[in-house]
Amino acid sequence: MTAPRTNATSATRDTRRARTTGLAAAAAGILVFNISPFMNWVNPADGADPRTGYETDSLVPFIAYLGLGLLLALVYATKRARRGQHRGLTLVTMAVGIAATLQCLAFAINPMGGLERGDDLSSDIGVWIGLIGAAIWAVGAAMLAKEIEGDDDERTENYTRDDAHND
Repeated sequence: MTAPRTNATSATRDTRRARTTGLAAAAAGILVFNISPFMNWVNPADGADPRTGYETDSLVPFIAYLGLGLLLALVYATKRARRGQHRGLTLVTMAVGIAATLQCLAFAINPMGGLERGDDLSSDIGVWIGLIGAAIWAVGAAMLAKEIEGDDDERTENYTRDDAHND
């Protein structure tokens, strides 16, 4: 009995893996975002008792922890997924990164967490650190999602990174 023949295309397809540049960028953004809840997010008009992300809104640390969970799942997917990436997980990570960016932008425009107390709040450094981290997180996940290795259909069989177009 002879061993089955493999052609160069199938050997290339089986060994091709997604680049991890986007994963590294998303990881950096998630880590920066996870620092921001410990910083001051809002500051009352009278200047007394600024509030951290934890004190301002429970969604701030929740999104930070959700980012950590997604990051661990992405790292696991790089080891286990056939081509080094799970498309659905990557897109969810990008969507949560976009949501975190929008949340920080909303805080920067109109700080939340003081309406029930009648506080006149202004945003503080934590919002801006969170915004930078969330933006890097979303862009990194988008870079990873752009990798063709996450697709699992017939269009990827003959695709290489150097092709000018995908037929």
